[in-house]
Amino acid sequence: MIDPRAVVDPDARLAPDVTVGPFSVIGPGVEIGAGSWIGPHVVIKGPTRIGRDNRIFQFASVGDDPQDKKYAGERTFLEIGDRNVIREYCTINRGTVQDAGITRIGDDNWIMAYVHIAHDCVVGSRTVFANNASLAGHVRVEDNAILGGFTLVYQRCRIGTHSLCTFASGVHRDVPPFVNADGYRARPRGINTEGMKRQGFSASEIRTVRNAYKLVYQSNLRLEEAMAQLAPLAETSSAVKHFVEFLQSGANGIIR
Repeated sequence: MIDPRAVVDPDARLAPDVTVGPFSVIGPGVEIGAGSWIGPHVVIKGPTRIGRDNRIFQFASVGDDPQDKKYAGERTFLEIGDRNVIREYCTINRGTVQDAGITRIGDDNWIMAYVHIAHDCVVGSRTVFANNASLAGHVRVEDNAILGGFTLVYQRCRIGTHSLCTFASGVHRDVPPFVNADGYRARPRGINTEGMKRQGFSASEIRTVRNAYKLVYQSNLRLEEAMAQLAPLAETSSAVKHFVEFLQSGANGIIR
């Protein structure tokens, strides 16, 4: 399953059925789980752990040193879960000791060509990164978020679950769950109704989230006042509860 033209370090640990294409380089400290396919001309550097049934396409660079001037060769890590698709020319870097020392990517993510995921990022599961989307260091992306093509996310920002960043969004503050972000200085543009429908949210749940959005963004209330009015909704809706918890836990402020 390993092309004779590939270079696989003796200290790499690959499941017996892993496929490695020609001219790929798998370094020491790399672990790759069963059923994974590594295309041609891929470079994977350790310490990196990759789970089961992943597909990594040609010219991707996975697990290399963080692009951080403070990095001084410390032992840091990258973890990738199961069933991810990582397309051509993606770059995914390991963590730094200034954070937890690890970059993490969950399961079932669709990561399209030329995406960059920087050091210490944490990406959930079932996300979509369209072509050329880029995360600066220490970014958090929750489950089921969608980043449109050429979206740029500033360091330490958070992207909430079921949110949508449209084409060429410039995200400089947190994007709350379920919110559409749009523009070079990203602004809120309603909620991701279509995405919520696709994920099985009922009309009633979508309506409740929309009401929460209106309280925060369209009521002329201060955020603290809006949060107080959201409390009853949060008691009856798990989606609104997460929306409120997200707003309460951030340090960067939210897009406005």
